[in-house]
Amino acid sequence: MRFIWQLLAVVAISIAGGQGLAAVDGNPWLQLVVGSLAAVLAIFVYGWVVRRTEHRPSTEVGLEGAAPAVGQGLLIGAAMFSAVIVNLFSSGHYEVDGLGSPTGAVGLFGFMAGAAVTEEVLYRGVLFRIVEERTGTWIALILTGLLFGASHLLNPNASLWGAFAIAIEAGGMLTAAYVATRRLWVPIGVHFGWNFAASGIFSTEVSGNDTPQGLLNSSMSGPELLTGGDFGPEGSVYAILFGVLVTIAFMWLAYRRGHVVPRRRADRNDDTTRLVR
Repeated sequence: MRFIWQLLAVVAISIAGGQGLAAVDGNPWLQLVVGSLAAVLAIFVYGWVVRRTEHRPSTEVGLEGAAPAVGQGLLIGAAMFSAVIVNLFSSGHYEVDGLGSPTGAVGLFGFMAGAAVTEEVLYRGVLFRIVEERTGTWIALILTGLLFGASHLLNPNASLWGAFAIAIEAGGMLTAAYVATRRLWVPIGVHFGWNFAASGIFSTEVSGNDTPQGLLNSSMSGPELLTGGDFGPEGSVYAILFGVLVTIAFMWLAYRRGHVVPRRRADRNDDTTRLVR
């Protein structure tokens, strides 16, 4: 039942946040406020429901060290997307034509903050964490990564290739960030840094969402394999490559810290839990 209660609580916040952002669409300052409130509320509700249903401190969203962890993740995510843009720019597939919409970037900050936090709480905090208890780290990473990619098929300019790319570069990478740290702050930072750099700074399409213009007035052209086409640079082979490299780095760190749960250990933990109950 804990899975159901946690899932319902987080989904309710996600829906409420989405509806709130839709209601203030076109007003960047209200988007900033509503998106930021949705992010804070998602963390609060997740921590509350975990404490109530699992009778333990919700350490994965503990506030101690949260700010530097989010900052580290933000730098990683922004640097990764910047690397994608550098490759597209150097090959002539990305161009900047001046300043775009600074106020648009403000609205995107709020929108992406709300999206990053609610998605991480849902996919890493609830789904991955509970599935991992049953299957071990790698199976849970693959299953929830594929689900995360498939969820992007609902976007207006979605494609199977884009969803596959998201499953690899984001589903794997963000889960690996959680496994390496066993907290949600770094994956939240990576997710937000990546999305805001893509939309708020470089003004590119994010996951086929008809993303509004951000800080720069930019354009892209070239092979879909490199640019991602209508789905955006997340569908680029550059994004997949960098996502895989960062995933490997996080998983290496997770192994060094002893955070990877093998299938056999997961089975044993489950058996122990049943005996205790």
